Amino acid sequence: MGIRARLWPDLSTREIWFDALLALSSAVAVTLTRRAPGEAGALPASVAATGTVVLAVLLLVLRRRAPLVPFAVSVVLTALSPAVTGAVLITSYAVGRYGSRWPVRVVAGVVGSVAVVQPWALETLDETAGAVTAALLVVVLPGALGAWARARSDLMEALTERAERAEAERELLAREAIATERARIAREMHDAVGHRVSLMVLQAGAIEMAATDRERVEQLACQVQVAGRQALDELRQAVGVLRDGDDDGAPLSPQPGLDDIERMVKECRAAGMDVGMTRPVDAASVDPMVCRAAYRIAQEALTNAGKHAPGAHVSVAIERPAGQLVVRVVNGPATEPVHASSSGGFGLVGLRERVRTMNGTLRAEPRLDGGFLVEAVLPA
Repeated sequence: MGIRARLWPDLSTREIWFDALLALSSAVAVTLTRRAPGEAGALPASVAATGTVVLAVLLLVLRRRAPLVPFAVSVVLTALSPAVTGAVLITSYAVGRYGSRWPVRVVAGVVGSVAVVQPWALETLDETAGAVTAALLVVVLPGALGAWARARSDLMEALTERAERAEAERELLAREAIATERARIAREMHDAVGHRVSLMVLQAGAIEMAATDRERVEQLACQVQVAGRQALDELRQAVGVLRDGDDDGAPLSPQPGLDDIERMVKECRAAGMDVGMTRPVDAASVDPMVCRAAYRIAQEALTNAGKHAPGAHVSVAIERPAGQLVVRVVNGPATEPVHASSSGGFGLVGLRERVRTMNGTLRAEPRLDGGFLVEAVLPA
């Protein structure tokens, strides 16, 4: 295996046997085309035998790595004896197939053709025509076929490499799409479930405040149950799209939009928040994606107001200037104790990403009176 690795690197057993067959064929060709001793142009037996063995060994070992070496030996043999031309055919193809530079191929073709034609020995026009034809057949044509095979092989390698690179790029894009979809689902879960849980916290606090009013406690407890069920349903829908082959888990109901903001405001009021709203906008004239984004923006702003400004008055306004939809949520300073809560801070980050993907702008900043402003301007 060590000798094979050094002499024929990266070659299969089949290719090695093929090179051995070509080397043997070249030796046979030299032997058959060599003139008998005593004829004009005949090689001495010792020279012919030595040249045949050397050529066969070089073809076996160097045909692919250094094709010019066996080609040079075959050209020398041909120059010494015009009858020895069979080996030039094989070595000319090897130069065209495994030679990497065209100038080298051209020079080798010229030298080989001169060795076959031997213009210094030509005397008649017929001899010239025959010699030129032989050069074309045993030097030019095999070399051209070898060059064509090399070009075809390079083209196939380039196409294969391009296909592999395209496949790798598709896999990368697929992974990026999966990551983007996961982020989108996480954002949807944060917006929807977080809002429901925030309402449940407010309602639980209202239950504590109304502990002596049995009827009020029962009403608030019922609202907590409803909010909990809605949170579970929305969570189940969001997670359902992640299950392979589970079409039943995908959300089939219409996505919330402008018309659902009023319902959300009523739920917040029922949970104990002081929320006012103005919405002189017809949802039918607004793109559904913009309507959904407006709902999520108002939802996140109301959730943050309930968490960080309990007891404050919150105003929700939706306006429709020319070519735009403006969602503005303003809350005043907190009038009740603010309970410390862990927050990842991803709500506003998600809103900025959502608004940016729609070529809109978002303002989220504290006010001088201690309140907070969330204003989004979306193209519509």
